[in-house]
Amino acid sequence: MLSVNTNSGALSALRNLEANHKWLETLQERIATGYKVGSVTDDAATYSIAQRMRGDLAGLNAAIGSIDRATVAVDVAVVATESISDILIEMKGKMASLVSARENGDESAATAYTRDLDAYRDQIKTIISSATFNGTNLIDHSNGVISALANSDGSDTIDFDHQDLSFGGALITLTDDSDYSMAELENSIDNVNAAMSHFGTASRRLEIQKEFTNKLHNVIEEGIGRLVDADLARTAADLQAAQIKEQLGITALSIANQAPRSLLTLFGLKS
Repeated sequence: MLSVNTNSGALSALRNLEANHKWLETLQERIATGYKVGSVTDDAATYSIAQRMRGDLAGLNAAIGSIDRATVAVDVAVVATESISDILIEMKGKMASLVSARENGDESAATAYTRDLDAYRDQIKTIISSATFNGTNLIDHSNGVISALANSDGSDTIDFDHQDLSFGGALITLTDDSDYSMAELENSIDNVNAAMSHFGTASRRLEIQKEFTNKLHNVIEEGIGRLVDADLARTAADLQAAQIKEQLGITALSIANQAPRSLLTLFGLKS
């Protein structure tokens, strides 16, 4: 039915044109931002999931930083215990020479060996006091514990005990005086080597945890991308199609608006 009051064809063409125009705007926004879900209005459920996953990423970033700091502190302790172990081995050799000199009554040599032992002792003390990172010393007389975050919400941690390598302690039984004994030296070497193994294990565990955390971080980051990132190649193709549809829609609307003019021919009038 032809009518000058209601142009059904034009209304239909207008609806299609408006719908395509909204789709065109959506595609342009996706290209501009790179997201197909850039806000909660795009897809509430997907956006909520992505936000929760972004929170997990933030927690994992904190965990990685915590592991890095703990690793440096432990590595400092590893280097220190290795150096102390080497010095104690040198001291054992000097101690053997000292015993030999005393048995032979060579007091001059004994004095020289004792002086060397004292120098080694002082060097170990210097190493112990210098083995500090960010205010944490894992081998002095304190009782600090190094701790690293193991997950995104901080509910799990990796903790490593302090090893007291101070003189006269439970591990290095040598005292601050010059009264050295072979038994104390050998016992101290064994204890320091055990402490060195403790820190070596700690360093390896932290390395493994960081590798896992980095992989988990990457997987979650890729998962967020799959949820919210736009497929730009497909979006570009859709954009071209939407632009063509818009041009065709404008043409269709123009044709539909011309339809009522055909009524003029019914009355012998020219349009």
